[in-house]
Amino acid sequence: MRFFFILSIVSLFTFDSLSQQFINWKNYTAMKIVQDVMITNNGFWCATTGGAFNYSLVEDEFITLHKSDGLRGSSIASVTLDKQGRIWFGSSDGIIDIFDPTDNSLNYMLDIFNSNQINKRINDLTAIADTIIVSSDFGVSLIDPDNFLFYDTFFKFGTFPSNTKVNYTLRTGLFYVCTDEGIAFQKPGAINLSAPESWNVYSSVDGLPSDKTLKVARFQNNFIVSTDNGFSQFINDVWSNFITELSSTSIDDFKVIGDSIIILSENKIYIYYNSVLNEIYSSTIDLTKIELISNNEIICASTDGALHLNSQLPGEFLSPNAPPVNQFPSMSVDENNTLWSASGKDNRGVGYYEYDGESWEIFNTGNTPVLPDDDVYYSNSLGNSTYLGTWGYGFLEVNGDNKKLFNSGNTGMQGIPANPNFLVITGFGKDSRSNLWVLNYWASDRKTLSMRTPDSSWYHFLIPAAPSNSIEGFYNLSIDPYDTKWFSCASASRLGIFYLNENKTYEDPTDDRSDFLSTSDGLNTTEILDVVVDRRGDVWVATSLGVNVITNTSTIPTSGSSSLRISNIFVLRQQSVNAIAVDPLNQKWIGTNEGLLLVNSDGSRLLNTFTTQNSALLSNQITSIAIDENNGIVYVGTDVGLTSFETPFIKPVERFDELFVYPNPFSINSNDNLLIIDGLIRDSEIKILTISGTLVTQFPSPGGRTAYWDGKDDQGKLVSTGVYLIVAFDQEGNSVVTGKVAVFRE
Repeated sequence: MRFFFILSIVSLFTFDSLSQQFINWKNYTAMKIVQDVMITNNGFWCATTGGAFNYSLVEDEFITLHKSDGLRGSSIASVTLDKQGRIWFGSSDGIIDIFDPTDNSLNYMLDIFNSNQINKRINDLTAIADTIIVSSDFGVSLIDPDNFLFYDTFFKFGTFPSNTKVNYTLRTGLFYVCTDEGIAFQKPGAINLSAPESWNVYSSVDGLPSDKTLKVARFQNNFIVSTDNGFSQFINDVWSNFITELSSTSIDDFKVIGDSIIILSENKIYIYYNSVLNEIYSSTIDLTKIELISNNEIICASTDGALHLNSQLPGEFLSPNAPPVNQFPSMSVDENNTLWSASGKDNRGVGYYEYDGESWEIFNTGNTPVLPDDDVYYSNSLGNSTYLGTWGYGFLEVNGDNKKLFNSGNTGMQGIPANPNFLVITGFGKDSRSNLWVLNYWASDRKTLSMRTPDSSWYHFLIPAAPSNSIEGFYNLSIDPYDTKWFSCASASRLGIFYLNENKTYEDPTDDRSDFLSTSDGLNTTEILDVVVDRRGDVWVATSLGVNVITNTSTIPTSGSSSLRISNIFVLRQQSVNAIAVDPLNQKWIGTNEGLLLVNSDGSRLLNTFTTQNSALLSNQITSIAIDENNGIVYVGTDVGLTSFETPFIKPVERFDELFVYPNPFSINSNDNLLIIDGLIRDSEIKILTISGTLVTQFPSPGGRTAYWDGKDDQGKLVSTGVYLIVAFDQEGNSVVTGKVAVFRE
């Protein structure tokens, strides 16, 4: 059985405010695309587009490294092992991370990342004795691994252009550098390698099969070079074709083993021995790098994990349990605290995935027969079911192991005018009577909203405020406490927000209340990206120019839109807001193109800002947000992966049962430690008393299940060592629960 765990490393990220309330940051990224591999004593490390992982062949275990573990780079392009056993990672943006497995510590170097170079990708890392050789998009750098200082950087090789991309560097007494312009040899006796004249350079005009040289090595006392157009060998200062059977093919990687060469070329592995070339493996998966554990055991980097080959195995692709792709266009959390995510549309979708807090499970057309297509675009968990909207094939209802597809054939819903069976679903919601409402992206019969009752009867609704022609581009369905359905429209002919309240008379359209809101009604812009109803019934509208809030919605059924009030959230002005989520305290989590923001319940105060610079967020471009209310976990989908973290904003209990107070004993000092008081009802009051009953301090809870005490009295002074009573009660004083804590003052 293969095990998977996340390596625990002290995070590099701290927060100036509320630092102890946002904890356990984690990243989840696709780790299938392996860009480089490196062999260790008991397994191998892989550099991937979503971080790095180690696989132990002995323990059959994975270890992963992400930004949340302290890794600075996200897309890791290269990896090597130094003489001290430390693992060096080079990223696509020039960051170098150094992992020491003896104490699980991470260090980093930002010299290349912070340089003024335009292209900074680290294409190869090689550890040679007392030097780390860095082959990058602009040259070759040399690093002292003992003090993490750069010896030198070479930008110009002979007549090649400055800042030529370097793919690989070999050092065997002299330096040999493979570039996209050809290959450069250090001249014997040359000392100043920064001088262009210290290099002899060769390109296709000198006999190489291509200017793009990929790797160089010695074989039988001669240099051989791989290119994207075959091999070449250097004999008596002349380049000539080598292994003619592979002429005109890309030699992606090779390893010289004594008098043999293991070659990776266009997804095939060969062995070259005694001038004879034999194919030993072929794959339909893209293979990019090759390493040898032994003469008959091979590891390859691929686009589907790390390929492990030996004489006993036909070939196994290995990667840790993770999301299949870094696409999270829509997420939701069900009542069992399971995260569900859609994957995409327009043939970019890969199905849908769920995360139970421990592992990911992927559902696609290959393993889920009821799923008609992998373009799953939208996810919403309501009650004990999760609803997944597809791009063209209706929607899937998932309840435990039961999955049912709803489409134009069994719902009465019609799809796009060109093909009424092509049914795109972009929203779900439930009203106060547990009716399921479904939003149709483009209904050929103009019945944009459909409703399924608990007894499975279907009703379909025209929108009175919509014009008579068919409109496309409906998104972002949300239902308020008064059963008004709010949704946006992206059609050029009708940009803005529609709403409908059918007044609970499903078969009588005469009393339906509907209207359309646009910039003339007070919206910042008609480019609407999300619509969310908060716990007070206010409608929050995310736009490309900030956030609007629509209030006074309870009067819609009788008064129409004239009674509505539309305001602008000042602290979010001019922000392009992609997503909004409401937590149990009615606070709003705001996803923008510049990071994640937290505002208070009415949006009057900006409480916190999270970016890639001050947190473990993988990207500042937020695509979706979902909240696990029972555990206070915020899930943040970005364009390069998913991040989660824990907050104290947890759904309160319905009634007092028992207080959980921790840490207990509670050590207090000037470092602002916090005591966690768990098990509260909404809007509890807290009293801290001495064991004799003297009041120390009193404060309200934030509103959720937890509250905090900093160990100070009403005067702001740390209390003395002793035992203290914690008393929690409701605002009327009718319900009370108590606990104790032992306090030690350091």
